[in-house]
Amino acid sequence: MLTQTLAQLLRRPLQRWMALLLTAFMLSAPLAHSAALPEFTELVKEQSPAVVNISTVSRAEASGHPGLPPGMDPEQLPEIFRHFFRGVPEGPSQRERRSLGSGFIISEDGYVVTNNHVVEGADEIFVRLQDRREFEATLVGRDPRSDLALLQIDAEDLPTVTLGASKDLEVGEWVLAIGSPFGFDYSVTAGIVSAKERSLPDRNNENYVPFIQTDVAINPGNSGGPLFDMDGRVVGINSQIYTRSGGFMGLSFAIPIDVAMNVVKQLREDGSVARGWLGVMIQDVSRDLAESFGLSRPAGALVAQVVPDSPAEAAGLQPGDVIVRFAGESIERSGDLPHVVGLLEPDSEAEVELIRAGVRERLSVTIGTLADPGETVAAGKGASPKDDDRLGLTLEPLTDALKERLQVDAGVVVRAVSEGPAAEAGLRPGDVITRLNNLPIASLGDFQEAAQNLPAGRSVPILVVRRGVPVFLALPLPKDD
Repeated sequence: MLTQTLAQLLRRPLQRWMALLLTAFMLSAPLAHSAALPEFTELVKEQSPAVVNISTVSRAEASGHPGLPPGMDPEQLPEIFRHFFRGVPEGPSQRERRSLGSGFIISEDGYVVTNNHVVEGADEIFVRLQDRREFEATLVGRDPRSDLALLQIDAEDLPTVTLGASKDLEVGEWVLAIGSPFGFDYSVTAGIVSAKERSLPDRNNENYVPFIQTDVAINPGNSGGPLFDMDGRVVGINSQIYTRSGGFMGLSFAIPIDVAMNVVKQLREDGSVARGWLGVMIQDVSRDLAESFGLSRPAGALVAQVVPDSPAEAAGLQPGDVIVRFAGESIERSGDLPHVVGLLEPDSEAEVELIRAGVRERLSVTIGTLADPGETVAAGKGASPKDDDRLGLTLEPLTDALKERLQVDAGVVVRAVSEGPAAEAGLRPGDVITRLNNLPIASLGDFQEAAQNLPAGRSVPILVVRRGVPVFLALPLPKDD
């Protein structure tokens, strides 16, 4: 069909040149398309020798009868099987757990970087090179907060990776991973950088790593392996995946190499990691909260609580402050702040730029040292509950018992929430209100006085302690009739 169309065009002198152009385009298009695709062959050949397979063995003692699950008694078995265990003494036995992961060599004298979760709890760690040499590794140090570990093997003149700079990565840039998914050594997968500075709180709800998000296929066994840019430089360490099936679903996350090497340097020199500490509990600024605090748009880290005797308290930070810059870095989301603070050296000085009651201010803070790694609230049965029909709240005084449980000094307890602004804001029974419209609330009288002077037709911030955690909410106020 296409050949017939070209032949017809060639019979017409005025359109012959168009046919020639069309033919040239058709012949060149596949070449242009293939030239735009990345070429990984040389990168893999050059960098694979410095990538290693890591296997671990963990031993745990279990009491009971050999051959039976821990805690199971032979008398629980059918009679036909019981005689096999009669006369067999009960005693401790050992169970072995094995795991696999990846890593990469950063120095010729045998330093290897991997994930903390690959080696955590291991009694023995083995490192296997591409040439099939295997070494038992020594754990130099590990850091659960960044999920990093540093190992060393007794070898010299080892191949090493070239380190890059994760700060120079661009979203959409090609990247490549080498690792051992499901034990398949030296598997290569590629994709692009999907996003940068992703916040992924850990099991302790801490967040000190601004992850690189990619669509590179990462699976169990890839953990600890390198993420390369197209120049063959390591820009990240593959650490996590988002999955509902246990396998790859299009989202993988890598620790930026800039963050990792700061941790590795400390592990190599001290065996531990010191991080900066500010001493605040923070949350994101929503659109409604931005309006209530007089901000032009949602941005910054909203201070919900200042830890007593912390650097933040010494510097004068207060609940309701919105931190927009810290140590020269812009804070767009609350998750940005721990990334910046954690990288600062303890006892160093940093400037904080914040918005307080609609006014931009600057403070100086001396960074502290982060220490090594709540409680459900129930409404108390206090006396004299007080209804606030305008807001849709029933309140009662904060009892001494509840103060002790919540570790709060003052406030009022929400006993019930009816239809109205409080329900729209998301208040719940059991919440303890500690601030309203930036005013401290120590008693029912304080709340009533603050509530009488609330502006109509706009949102105001209200600070509550919920399940032991302080949270700012935006309380929408009705317009006057």
